Amino acid sequence: MSILDLFWVFFIISSLLPAIQKRMLQAARLKLMRQLEQERGSRVITLIHRQETMALLGFPLYRYIDIDDSEEVLRAVKLTDDEVPLDLILHTPGGLVLASEQIAHALCGHPARVTIFVPHYAMSGGTLLALAADEIIMDENAVLGPVDPQLGEYPAASILKVVEQKSIDEIDDKTLILADVARKAVAQVKARAQAILSEHLPEEKAEQLAQVLSEGRWTHDYPITVEEAQELGLPVTSEMPESVYKLMTLYRQPGQRRPSVQYVPVPYRPTEDKGKK
Repeated sequence: MSILDLFWVFFIISSLLPAIQKRMLQAARLKLMRQLEQERGSRVITLIHRQETMALLGFPLYRYIDIDDSEEVLRAVKLTDDEVPLDLILHTPGGLVLASEQIAHALCGHPARVTIFVPHYAMSGGTLLALAADEIIMDENAVLGPVDPQLGEYPAASILKVVEQKSIDEIDDKTLILADVARKAVAQVKARAQAILSEHLPEEKAEQLAQVLSEGRWTHDYPITVEEAQELGLPVTSEMPESVYKLMTLYRQPGQRRPSVQYVPVPYRPTEDKGKK
């Protein structure tokens, strides 16, 4: 075999390898999902957003909950019998309000038990989805976030605060228009959050919690810990199945540079002091 033949063999293998690796990764994910489904007698759906990198240019692409996500989740819910529980593994910074509300509405409408797993974080629209669950299972260090609406780069609540603190003569027309949209956005998100929470909580408690999460009390990236979520009255536990952690490792985004975090990827257990006699 000539050097040119070897070159073409290498080129063909290199071209096919990414596709083969992708298929193997997808098969490994589905295997773990089926394992979790069999353990819990449920349908497992994943909604996992990672930062992705374009293969050629290397620019990072940030993924959020979008209409494509809502279409896929709604289809999965529709394919699930009313008596089969739903398990949604959620890892997301949030996304479109419309898409998040559609998914939350579908989860609320499913008659069987709905459980949402949060191994790391589910912020903004992700938290709105979590509110629709009968049970939220979070890692001890995982976080949720407020659901207060954002208008472009500004929080809706902050726009309203500016209008409240100034006289109308000091405010330009654009800010007044933004304030009108902000007022509607806050009212709409609060009403939707309250409707979702009312499926699992008393009406008064649902209204109170919806107010807290949507009024702009915190910055939009404020981390609501397991303890805080429980204090707020959310149905949160921290008994995360090991299968969920294993599944998350299969969604790692391969980096183009040296990884910033490294460790030996096996469980460590206490060992006897070798110095003892």
